[in-house]
Amino acid sequence: MRDAYHEELDSVGADLVEMARLAGSAMGRATAALLDADLQLAQRVISADARINELHHALEEKAITLLARQQPVAGDLRTVVTSLRMSADLERAGDLARNVATIARLRHPVQAVPGDLHRTILEMGQLAQRLMAQAGEVLLTHDTVAALQMEKDDDRMDELHRTIFQHLMDERWKHGVETAVDVTLAARYYERFADHAVSVGHRVIYLVTGEHADVQPTPPPIFPTA
Repeated sequence: MRDAYHEELDSVGADLVEMARLAGSAMGRATAALLDADLQLAQRVISADARINELHHALEEKAITLLARQQPVAGDLRTVVTSLRMSADLERAGDLARNVATIARLRHPVQAVPGDLHRTILEMGQLAQRLMAQAGEVLLTHDTVAALQMEKDDDRMDELHRTIFQHLMDERWKHGVETAVDVTLAARYYERFADHAVSVGHRVIYLVTGEHADVQPTPPPIFPTA
């Protein structure tokens, strides 16, 4: 009975790693769709989000079953509860990748991002994907040092986010209000995606040590986000 119990716990961890992989891949493809005005790719990203949602719901069911039938205590209880929270982070990250793809779909055949911001948005997309890959690796290894290192990469994401706003506020902005809204939302989606990846890292630290990472409070969002 206990062997089956630990197999179920292991399967929860495997589901989290798979969710991280899917979310990172989705953001990479969403970025390509956004910058290339690729309608078909955007639609594939939007459709594929259903798989992340399925994994999230399946993980919730597993966790509830473990809590009800096994009544875990101490470290196992922390694993189950923390896994639920990480699953929510990863599900929201998938939604944010879908949101980026939705911008591409809405503006097709026009590119939603003007050429002078392509490089910045591309870096944001690559960084978001890398952070999620790091989250997946930390989930596998429980490496708390690597989990803390993710915050430094997230600092770069915040810098890029500020760069976008500097462009938008520049009096030389010539791309109109609609494009400004699209770029603002896309930048916010990348920034929040990175936050969710870092949150997974922080939760792994809690899972391993029983202590919360020292996190600065996040300012309230400018726009509603996942």
